[in-house]
Amino acid sequence: MGVNLLRDRYRVDLAGLQAACEANYARLMRLLPQMREQRSARRIAVTQGDQMLGVLAIEVLVDCPYTTTLLVRQEHSLPWLPVPQLQVQVYHDARMAEVICAEHARRFRSIYPYPNAAMHQPDEKAQLNVFLGEWLSHCLACGHEFEAVR
Repeated sequence: MGVNLLRDRYRVDLAGLQAACEANYARLMRLLPQMREQRSARRIAVTQGDQMLGVLAIEVLVDCPYTTTLLVRQEHSLPWLPVPQLQVQVYHDARMAEVICAEHARRFRSIYPYPNAAMHQPDEKAQLNVFLGEWLSHCLACGHEFEAVR
């Protein structure tokens, strides 16, 4: 039995990516249902006991008849945590939402050769959309409306 020296090539799980984008659309519509009617924003706090873990901020950047571009970011996070910031394109006719920008990288390819100059993972686009889904799900399960103290 010989050892294959060629690495298996990554293949896009198109059905999985589509399912993630459909689920993210449903989550975002629960979190920001009025995104199509008005340029709106929402802030959802996630706490554990008395400790503030962070605030999910969702803001409409661009509103078009069939699409909405959102900025999804973390505010008030713990100082040692990286602060995620994503732009998400919402396709209302297809009922899908996908990450289009993360940390200043825009328009992700479905597959990246590896290694590459930007050190993207071969499945970077899929990983970002799964991350968005987990983040939104956590906020739906554990979050509450955030009101700034005045």
